[in-house]
Amino acid sequence: MLVALSLIAPAAAWSAEPFARASVENEKGIVPGQQVRVDVDIFVPDFFTSPPQFPPFDVPNALVTLPEERADNLTQTVDGVSYSGIRRAYAVVPQVAGTFVIPEIDVELGYAVDGKRTKATVKVPSVSFTATAPASATGGAISFAANDLAIEQSFDREIHSLKVGDAVVRTIVVTAKDTQAMIMPPVAVGTAPGLHQYAKAPKIEDGISIGRATASRRTETYVYTADKDGSFVIPAVAYPWFDVAHHEAKTSNLPSIRVTVAAAVSETAIKPMLEKAKVESPWVHRKIVAACILAALALLGLAWIGREFPAAIISKFRDARMRRLASRGHRLKMLQQTIRAGNEREIYSGLHVWSRSLGYRTLDEWACDGSDDLRRQVELLSRRLFHSSQQELDRNKLTAEVDFRPPVISHTSSALPPLNPTAAGSVIEL
Repeated sequence: MLVALSLIAPAAAWSAEPFARASVENEKGIVPGQQVRVDVDIFVPDFFTSPPQFPPFDVPNALVTLPEERADNLTQTVDGVSYSGIRRAYAVVPQVAGTFVIPEIDVELGYAVDGKRTKATVKVPSVSFTATAPASATGGAISFAANDLAIEQSFDREIHSLKVGDAVVRTIVVTAKDTQAMIMPPVAVGTAPGLHQYAKAPKIEDGISIGRATASRRTETYVYTADKDGSFVIPAVAYPWFDVAHHEAKTSNLPSIRVTVAAAVSETAIKPMLEKAKVESPWVHRKIVAACILAALALLGLAWIGREFPAAIISKFRDARMRRLASRGHRLKMLQQTIRAGNEREIYSGLHVWSRSLGYRTLDEWACDGSDDLRRQVELLSRRLFHSSQQELDRNKLTAEVDFRPPVISHTSSALPPLNPTAAGSVIEL
């Protein structure tokens, strides 16, 4: 009996394979325009040797992105086997009411099997959710849904003491949680009769820290000028949105603003003394005009030479500096500084970029092509990042092993299969 159990246990451990699962957060009460988080968990026995590569995908009538958020590390024991896991969340924003199906996707990864690095691909199962337009939405349509939305405005100067020709800058900031800045609609500011209005390109930001939470922000900037004095009104603003927490349509407002513009101050003219002006002969005037033209041409020539000469020098210095920054020697020095003083994720990212610059497709190939010390330190770094290893990384040894070694094998093909095999030679940037 004991012999049988001893044979079964190793077989179970040997048969352990990576697996994946997907789930929809808060799938009840979803409305069009609301950001839906789809969590994807990837598990491997023992530990990861390279992180999962989460691919993009499309869902009809929805916007799908993979936000730049830090991945969560997970652990789980299944049938006596310890698994390490990594969780990432896709953000899906349905544009209309209906049922949305997240397709089955393939995720590539690396993990350890009996102490050896192994590549694998796991399939993430399909999940779905339904978005329903609430009765409170006008015409059953919602353009934008979020939580804790706030809108505010400010001016760069006192708007009641302007003069003709002055410019005043108006800044409107919209901040909201559980959304993305790219889907926040523009603010309908209208026009201010009597004032010239100029709009700058909006600024969008995600990951804004608000206490312990994060939010997204849209900033719009407008410039107003007046070419006549008087009193003018910048109209009020109404910003409609759907409150996900309270499940109701709301409108955030900004009040109208009255701008007062005074006439510009005029300077007192000096009366010309015509009776004292000298009367000179025409040929004297022609000589003076010719001398002025020659002097102006000379000044223009000097200005042109003075402008071109420094610009050429500045261009030379800039080109030399860019060559130095792009040189392998400089990049090696910066990488070694990162290994000595950076955190482990920065070190892992820096080593990955360095190995790619030497012609290797992956960090693992570069490490395996090096010394035993380099291979052990890279593997230890992977363990600490993806399996919470307690063994300390030898930064000095890793720094000494990083060098200019060229690749032994030329890697010219992509490490990933083409996303669209029918479009030969096409490149898709994510």
